[in-house]
Amino acid sequence: MCGRVGGWREGESGVPSRRTAGAALSIEITDLTVQYGQSLAVRGLSLTVPTGSCFGLLGPNGAGKSSTIRCIATTQTPTSGTIRVGGHDVAAAPAEVRRLLGVVPQGLALYDSLSVAENLRVFGGLFGLRGAALRGRVDWGLELSQLGAHRDKRVHTLSGGMKRRLNIAASLLHAPKILVFDEPTTGVDPQSRNHIFDMIRALHKEGRTVVYTTHYMEEVEALCDRVAIVDHGRLVVCDTMEALLADAGSREFSVSLSEVTSVADLRARLAAAGVVVESLESKGRSLEAVFLALTGRALRDAS
Repeated sequence: MCGRVGGWREGESGVPSRRTAGAALSIEITDLTVQYGQSLAVRGLSLTVPTGSCFGLLGPNGAGKSSTIRCIATTQTPTSGTIRVGGHDVAAAPAEVRRLLGVVPQGLALYDSLSVAENLRVFGGLFGLRGAALRGRVDWGLELSQLGAHRDKRVHTLSGGMKRRLNIAASLLHAPKILVFDEPTTGVDPQSRNHIFDMIRALHKEGRTVVYTTHYMEEVEALCDRVAIVDHGRLVVCDTMEALLADAGSREFSVSLSEVTSVADLRARLAAAGVVVESLESKGRSLEAVFLALTGRALRDAS
């Protein structure tokens, strides 16, 4: 069964699901170099995004992430090196690559003067959808973004979270198999952030490959099974999340207690049992968990 978020289901829209597409799909980057004048933004970067993975691409500002994403998306020409998406060379077959990719940009790419539904129709048309297929995908996008009640509102009247959700839906109308999310939670409220996570998890569960970039490490830990870290245009490390965390130094353990006790009492008990403790602190729920518990997880869109 296909994954569901808020009632939407891939394949119900008049566009067949591509879940069973025959070609093996992944991203392969080999010796990628991107140069601006005398400045090298990407320096011989090589990495592979496995098919079906949820892949976190991390790095500080200026690490070369955005240049790499633009090259993958065919909007920038590499100085040297090769990129293959779904087996297609980006330079030789950009149209085929764009059919496979759904790129959600960091900056909002929407028409402020058009309504929610009009934006979806415009972007669907740019993807080559027409007639019943286009109408079906517009309905799919409204359900995915949970903006059906706001379909006739102009985009400039929407909140930041609503715009982000619409931006995601507009980027996925052509049912791509490989999804690239470039900092998709920037400027959103906790409810919208939670909904975006649910969308990504459900899309990934359907078999899509996901590439996710962000500066929020907790988002990558929550979503991704594999991570690459780049810095100064070079690959620093690429491995599974489990392996990266296991090699990160001393282990941390989370312990749930059946009775209320103090840190001092727990430390004493552990010492009596011969357990050497480097540090011990008491943590409650995160502020976000408290916020969502108090205000609910439902989306809060102005009516």
